[in-house]
Amino acid sequence: MVKLLYVCLGNICRSPMAEAFMQHAVTKAGLKDKFQIESAATSRWESGNPPHIGTKKILATHGIETVNMFSRQVTIADFNEFDAIYGMDRHNIEDLNSICPTEFLHKIHLFMDSVEGKQGLDVPDPWYTDNFALTYQLISEGCSAQLKQLQDTKLD
Repeated sequence: MVKLLYVCLGNICRSPMAEAFMQHAVTKAGLKDKFQIESAATSRWESGNPPHIGTKKILATHGIETVNMFSRQVTIADFNEFDAIYGMDRHNIEDLNSICPTEFLHKIHLFMDSVEGKQGLDVPDPWYTDNFALTYQLISEGCSAQLKQLQDTKLD
């Protein structure tokens, strides 16, 4: 089983969007039983809250559900449990690196580094930009690239 964790600042916009998108994608591909997909926050500001209404709306327009999703903060145990941890921007990566045990640093990746030609790019936070469509586009590109890479290398 491949275990993926998506991380952003509050876990109400970008990372739950990635979690829901990837859950939908692996289900559609008939691979649901091969993945554990979750999301978390670097902060605890939104702990226990559902995804932002903008995230819910953009996902719903694509037939993707966010039922039973609630924000939680990253834990030290996550670094051991998950195979890959994707931060949505460089600030998330810095925060993750600062709390990650040294032996698990190799698991942390900038989300857009999976997309050819978009390595090093941040996924802008729609909490501040209010551009949920752009966020969805980038999440779609990143998750699709990650799924293809995982199918090519990790799945039998």
